[in-house]
Amino acid sequence: MLLPAASPEDLSERYFQETAMEKKNSSYVTVFTLSGLNESSTNKYIYFSFTLLGYLFIICVNLTLIVIIALEKTLHEPMYFFLCNLSANALYGTAGFFPKLLFDFLSDPHVISYSGCLLQIFIIYSFSACELSNLTVMAYDRYVAICRPLEYHAIMTPLTTGKLILFSWIFPLCCVSIGTLLTFRLPLCGSHIERLYCDNWSVVKLSCVDTTVNTVYVLVCIFFAHFLFILFSYMKILGACRASSIAMSKCLQTCLPHLLTVINYIIALLFDVMYSRYGSNDIPQVLHNLLSVEFLIVPPIFNPLIYGLNLQKIRNKVTRMCS
Repeated sequence: MLLPAASPEDLSERYFQETAMEKKNSSYVTVFTLSGLNESSTNKYIYFSFTLLGYLFIICVNLTLIVIIALEKTLHEPMYFFLCNLSANALYGTAGFFPKLLFDFLSDPHVISYSGCLLQIFIIYSFSACELSNLTVMAYDRYVAICRPLEYHAIMTPLTTGKLILFSWIFPLCCVSIGTLLTFRLPLCGSHIERLYCDNWSVVKLSCVDTTVNTVYVLVCIFFAHFLFILFSYMKILGACRASSIAMSKCLQTCLPHLLTVINYIIALLFDVMYSRYGSNDIPQVLHNLLSVEFLIVPPIFNPLIYGLNLQKIRNKVTRMCS
């Protein structure tokens, strides 16, 4: 016996009923379990000690750079202010990851509340977006310094520098806030995250509904625009310097720390994004953990060291402090 075809009104009503049922079923997800440390329980105190030392080292090198730039008046220039902002962002981002990780080493089971998970997602992703924004304004600063040197101080005034620093925080925070709200609206049908920390993709995968909007938004708004601007800035810089070997040498000397920082961060970020989506379960959990947190560990250590070693004014100040 054939059943009568459902009318559009019936289909619409059924859709809203199913969505309401999914949201009702997902209301029990108040706590997420993290399985990233399951294989490290036997050596948890060793891992805890090394993690604590690494976190203290990150705090030490970044705070040292901030204090040096703040106290040394000869370093009160746009490039050094942007570098100081980079270190401040490193302290902000690592504060959203390391304290929870250190707590998990000493506790069992490894859980995090739903609100705590969203907060960690917001901090880590806003840290990543702020890092890209700050590298973007640093690329603009290098472009003005090399391509328009006579106008540099007229363009990069303290007011302009302040606006760029403000932009490097406000734009990413707004973008990540919208992305977090898009994740918050999703009904969830699971509570298990196979990572050391909460990340957006792991939570989105637990959704009961289509998540195309979330994926497209993260790729376009947070990352794609920044990469294009950085690429455009360096194309202009290389175009302006290629006619002269002296100018090219000065360009490489001035931009090398920033280029190393950009390349390092992009590689670290791509490792995390690609592995979280297409990674194999056959990879050992230790290697999986290292790949997933590389962008949270290497740049906060790498940036202060590479700038401290390559920028003579900072290197001289550190040498005087140590002696």
